[in-house]
Amino acid sequence: MREVRISLVGFGIVGHGVLEVVKRKRELLRKIGLELKVVSVTDITGTLFDDGGIDPGRLSGARTLEGIANLGIIGKEAIQDVESDLVVEVTPTNIVHGQPGLGHIEEALSSGKHVVTSNKGPLVVAFNHLQELAQDNGVMLKYEATVGGTMPLISLVEKNLVGNEVLSIRGIFNGTCNYILTRMMEEKYTYSYALTEAQELGIAEADPAYDVDGIDTAGKIVILANSVFGMDAEYSDVAVTGIRDVTPEALNLAWERGYLIKLIGEVPALTVKPMLVPRRSPLAVGGTLNVASIETDLSGTITVTGLGAGSIETASAIVSDVVSIYTSRQLDP
Repeated sequence: MREVRISLVGFGIVGHGVLEVVKRKRELLRKIGLELKVVSVTDITGTLFDDGGIDPGRLSGARTLEGIANLGIIGKEAIQDVESDLVVEVTPTNIVHGQPGLGHIEEALSSGKHVVTSNKGPLVVAFNHLQELAQDNGVMLKYEATVGGTMPLISLVEKNLVGNEVLSIRGIFNGTCNYILTRMMEEKYTYSYALTEAQELGIAEADPAYDVDGIDTAGKIVILANSVFGMDAEYSDVAVTGIRDVTPEALNLAWERGYLIKLIGEVPALTVKPMLVPRRSPLAVGGTLNVASIETDLSGTITVTGLGAGSIETASAIVSDVVSIYTSRQLDP
């Protein structure tokens, strides 16, 4: 049995999900020889540390660690001072400068700790730098949850499609946009009405710009460009058009001609824009689903789909990344 001591940095919905999934899957993980132990949780108010592993029940219903934390350290200091093997970084995304997540990941990698993250910001602004830092320190950086949520996109390319040349990847990478466009098509809603419904259901944020203006999708396209295609792309390289100007009339006209309108991200083309998708296409998924079609030279086109967000769903991708690190042949015992 291999014990893996985890420091969790970030205590939002994904952080809660990580604690819950580690607890739920404890016996299954033991069967493959891993004892995952979350020994610390950190947010902006402090750090909760328990050398024996933190019981999620202690944090049930808590939105922050205020009044719960037993250490007055945060951020890089918490990563430095807590003895752990791996850092799970799930703080909020900022694709302009990547902070505070970028600093957290740099500190962890420099300290010889593996990193698993769902935070797109650091990878958008400094992907190649972080990969080099991981290699220089003999550790791994995993980020499946940054691109497709539950879709096994990065791991599919890295493991199952080894030997293939990936020619292109195109798909729907934002569940909020997909939900709005689906409801506009199905119910003949206006954009503003569909957005309001999505906000009431918690699918869209109060300020939806990050999603509906294509910013989130563009960030994911940058990560794919750099990780899969070896590009040195930046956010500014992506041509981005969101969905605010899509009308019910346009959706109806497309439908009559056998198409749907979807927000599609493409790489290596580095574009994000509403596009016509044939109704029978594998990309014609509805609701909050994400989907990606990977065009290869040997295996043809492979399409994967899955939920793109959610506490438990995102946490499942994170825990899968943790497991992959400790079952990888690249890692010395």
